[in-house]
Amino acid sequence: MSDQFHDVFCQSADGLKIHAKTIGPQTGAALPVLCLPGLTRTADDFDVIARALASAPAPRRVVAIDYRGRGLSDYDPDPAKYAVPMEMGDVLAVAASLGVSRAILLGTSRGGLISMGLAAAQPQLLAGVILNDIGPALEIGGLMKIKGYITDPPERATWDDAERGLRELFGSVFPTLDAAGWAAWTRRAFREKAGGGLERTYDVRLAKTLDSVTAETPLPEIWELFDKLASLPVMLVHGGLSDLLSPRVIQTMATRHPDIDVVEVPDEGHAPLLADKPTVDRIVAFCARCDAA
Repeated sequence: MSDQFHDVFCQSADGLKIHAKTIGPQTGAALPVLCLPGLTRTADDFDVIARALASAPAPRRVVAIDYRGRGLSDYDPDPAKYAVPMEMGDVLAVAASLGVSRAILLGTSRGGLISMGLAAAQPQLLAGVILNDIGPALEIGGLMKIKGYITDPPERATWDDAERGLRELFGSVFPTLDAAGWAAWTRRAFREKAGGGLERTYDVRLAKTLDSVTAETPLPEIWELFDKLASLPVMLVHGGLSDLLSPRVIQTMATRHPDIDVVEVPDEGHAPLLADKPTVDRIVAFCARCDAA
């Protein structure tokens, strides 16, 4: 059934099992969408927008990917391989295994960095790009917050404890999220361990990817990669309460790509959940424009 999610697995170039979930028709005129999650996030983050795209007037195939070390994909025995170039390879392995040769990329945070990298390395794959709260320059305060909560995260024994921890971390930047929303977020971020208790849905060694980031040494700016999107339709979704993507950077992105479609999600921070109807509708419409382009 094209209206149900299906799990698929393929092998990375270096032999790891990589998981993705798909929904929507396998063939058709509408471009497929590859959904690329954030640093510690999984394919499950895209369930709402994936269902909307798969059931739109021009239904399209949606593929949400777990890079190595996330979700149902293998954890890498070498944490040094939790790096954007390797994760680009994971995306390409999934695309090749599913016969996807051209697609719209929807990248949240880390997934947006991967999208810009792919625009430089494999431009023929990209038919359009949606960047979710990510740009070529990031605010160090937001980066340090991410580093803080993924470094030595506390154990969570119960679902209530896990949800309480998420609310403490993110309640100020998702002030309107309701009880069902927090419960769903918790179920995406944790899973039950075989011996009891909970574990996160990612390899905690991912924290090592930010070891070199300090208040004095932020990530380098990558405007040259953003400029690789110049010939493509581009949408930027940003959280009105985001501490990672600043108004200054958004304005510079709009100056360098005058046709960029900018969507603000007013009561969400980093990164917007892509589940509110106005944002979902804008993304569906943007993908239809990519088909026409």
